[in-house]
Formats: sequence, C-alpha cells, structure tokens
Amino acid sequence: QVQLVESGGGLVQAGESLRLSCLGSGFNFDIYDIHWFRQPPGKEREWVADGSRYGRAVFAGSVEGRFTISKSRGDTNTVYLQMNDLKPEDTAVYYCNIIYEGANFWGPGTPVTVSS
Repeated sequence: QVQLVESGGGLVQAGESLRLSCLGSGFNFDIYDIHWFRQPPGKEREWVADGSRYGRAVFAGSVEGRFTISKSRGDTNTVYLQMNDLKPEDTAVYYCNIIYEGANFWGPGTPVTVSS
C-alpha cells in the first residue's frame, strides 16, 4: 500500500530554515519522481518543486535558490525538502506527492508558519 507522510513543519522566523521530510512506503523513491506542493492559507494548492528519480530537481521561481531536494542515504525511504531563508510568504501546508501507476498519492501535509 502506497503511503506518504510529511513531517518537519513548524513555526520559524523569517530568514530561518526548516527541513521537511517525506517518508514513503509501498514504493521506492529511487524509481519514482517526487513532487512538492504547498497550500497557503486561503489559497489554492501550488506546485513548489519536482525531484526526479535521476537526481535532478526543478523549483518554482518563488523558491529557486532557497529550497533544495535530497534523498536519505540510509535505509529509510525518505526525501527531504530543505528550505532556507524562509519568508512569510512561504507560510503554507506542505505536501509531497507521487504518481504511482497513474494515480496521485498525497501525504496529509505538514504546516509551516514563517513569522516576520
């Protein structure tokens, strides 16, 4: 059974960093691309980043240069979203997503609040 669980969100001040984790089960991140989205308060969900199975990453312009994606090096099937120099406009619930056998799978999300 495919499942995703995000963690690592919290309340930080502008300029600080957070690392979000996406723990996957029922599949292997080595052979699937991962996608990160976020939903700011009162707004629609928006795309943040793609991390390909081949190690390449693409980011939305609003986070380019501040966010990076990496994979765990141990036995855990985990992908990380490192978020640096956070801004109040990064405040949102963050979700990881994969497309597995044509179906979208989402985690429950982890909230990030950035105070000014």
